[in-house]
Parts: sequence; C-alpha cells; structure tokens
Amino acid sequence: MSEGDAESHSHGGHSHGGHSHGTTKPLREERRPPRDDVEEIVPGILRIQLPISLPGLGHVNCYAMEDARGVTLVDPGLPGPRTTLALRKQLKSVGLALRDVHTVVVTHSHPDHFGQAGVLRQRSGAEVITHRNFRTFLDPESEDDDFDLDVGVTSSDRTAELADRSKAMVAAARNTPQRHGPLSSQTPWGGSPYMLPRSRQLKYKVMQFTAGRLVATPSPTKRVVDADVLQLGNRDWVAVHTPGHTVDHLCLYDPNDGIMISGDHVLPTITPHISGMGETSDPLGEFFSSLDRMKTFDQVSTVLPAHGLEFNDLGARAMDIKEHHFERLDTLREASDELGQGTVEQYMRSLFAERSWGAMAESETYAHLEHLRLAGEAEADESGAELRYSFG
Repeated sequence: MSEGDAESHSHGGHSHGGHSHGTTKPLREERRPPRDDVEEIVPGILRIQLPISLPGLGHVNCYAMEDARGVTLVDPGLPGPRTTLALRKQLKSVGLALRDVHTVVVTHSHPDHFGQAGVLRQRSGAEVITHRNFRTFLDPESEDDDFDLDVGVTSSDRTAELADRSKAMVAAARNTPQRHGPLSSQTPWGGSPYMLPRSRQLKYKVMQFTAGRLVATPSPTKRVVDADVLQLGNRDWVAVHTPGHTVDHLCLYDPNDGIMISGDHVLPTITPHISGMGETSDPLGEFFSSLDRMKTFDQVSTVLPAHGLEFNDLGARAMDIKEHHFERLDTLREASDELGQGTVEQYMRSLFAERSWGAMAESETYAHLEHLRLAGEAEADESGAELRYSFG
C-alpha cells in the first residue's frame, strides 16, 4: 500500500508515504479548505471545519455535541482571532454561541487541536479535558526541563540503554540541556542541528512568554486515562489512549452507536507524523500497538477523523497505515545495502521525496531506524559525531 508523496506539516506533521511517481493526483480530502456549512454527521454530532495554515492540511474538524447544558467541542482549532471568529460564526449558524460551550475535549497536544481551548475556558468557563500526559510547548516548564526519555514505558534493558545513549550524545554535543518543543535545536542522532528561522523563533517566544495575553494556554481541568468514561452530548464515551503520533493522543469511542472520534490517529488518506524527538524510546512501536488495537473495535460503524471526511472501515484503514510503515521499514533495509553504514540524513534521502527533506523527515526516519535497532535488526555506531546505522 502506497500513501503517495511524503510530506509533513510543522506542528507535528502528517506523512504521505514514499517518493513521487510523477503523476498528478486528486487533492486529498484532508488538504481541502474548510466547508462553509456545519453538518450533522450522525444524530447529535455536528462537524465544524475550521481553517488552518499548515502545509499539507486545509482544515481541522471540530465536533460539536449539544445537550441540555449547552455544547461540548472536540478539537476547537488553532489559536488566534481568525479561528475564534470562524468558530463563532459557525456556532451562530446553528443557534449556538461561544458562551454555550461548557466542555472542550482535546485529542492531543498539537496547536490545531488545542488552540481555542484556553479562550473557551476564559470566556465560558468551559471544562478542558485531555489525556493525563497532555502538555504543550506553550507551557512554561516545557522549555525548562532537561531532556528525558520516558523509560518507564517498558522494562527492556535496551530501552534504558537507548535513553542513556541519547542523553550522553546530547550532552556531548551541547553544554546546555536538551529542550522540548518547537524551539529545540538538538537531535539525539547528531549532525547539523535544526534551527528555526529567527522570525519563527521570535513568534514562539512571544507566544510563550506572553501567553496570558496573546494565547490563552489550555490548562486542563480534567485529565483522563484509558477506559475512563465521559458523558458528553448525551452519550457515554470511552477514552481510548492511542500513543504514537503523540504520547497523549486520545480517541473517543461510543460503544452504543459504534462511533469513534479518531483525532489524528487514524485518518482517511494520510498518516500522522511519527517523531523520533518525543519522550518515548520507540514511538513507532507504540503507534503499531495503537493501530493494532483499532481492530478490536469491530463494532465501530462511523469514524470521525480530525481531518477529512468520516469513514467506516476503522480496522482496515488502521492496517493499511501499518502496512505503509512496514513498507518504509523495507525501504530502509534496502537502502542499507547501498549505504553500508549510513547517517539518519542519508537514510532520510532514501525514504522521502526531495521536496520533503528536512527536520521532520529526519525525525521520522530516526524513529523508524530506532524501531529496527530495538528489534535487533540494526546497529548504531556512536563513535563519530553522528549516529551511523547498519544492518546485519
């Protein structure tokens, strides 16, 4: 299964597969601009498409569920007045207002999903529900913590070894602590650090240090874990933790009507970026496990994704995405025959189309290489300035 051309967008990215085949393809639904009308997808659940300005994506789906108290919103879009105005306009078209929002659910910690949560908390007193692991780069502590890998996710000695090695490499490369978030410049695989343009660095600094005035940060009022039950919009939803794209990714499952709000975890035609710069040692392995879990929800008849239109083949689509990543792992194995020992950047050039080369592609390549190393298929030579991977 081929996902098409490889691309990523800046907040965390969505991958579209391997190299270009030189053919013109129809515009993917996830890339289309937001629809003008609010649509009732299933009884009691409205879809509001909000504008976003991220490469590879044209909108984000905000789902609204009304009840006697007002309305719950899931993923209320990017921060900023443009989204606030669009959200207000769309709600007004169905007789609702921002003040009617009593609950906001955020599927994960990327700006096009959490952006308006803080505003709604300020304006209507809305409860903000996230997974327990939720944290964004706008949180003050996100740029102050030392780099740390969550080795608690597994008891594997190889996981602990990866964490120690990554920390040691970062320490050797820099005398300053590793930073999280979009201001990060260090990578655990060495090589040239990724530096954001100065204008974007300044923008993020302003957003962070004046968050109380320019961006209302979404401080969760309720954090949930897997299998928690939430009453939203006259439905009982089961929280489904699906790490991989992010460590805090959350889906919502309604077992009564067979509905899954899938966030970015399972999308109709594209796949989420899997970053090697996260807080776990094998994000791709976690993603595979989360995809496998989708097969167990065989009663799902309607999937409501964060981008694109609804679909109904949750398990099959999850396996298509997994197969896509298996093909990428095969591409790395084949590239090793030519490279011998290769850097992350060299493998990235084999895995992604040239127009997608860069920090996001390197990060996803690193995640795939580390998955193979942890599985015992690859070795990493750390004797030089950059990690060099080889296959037995």
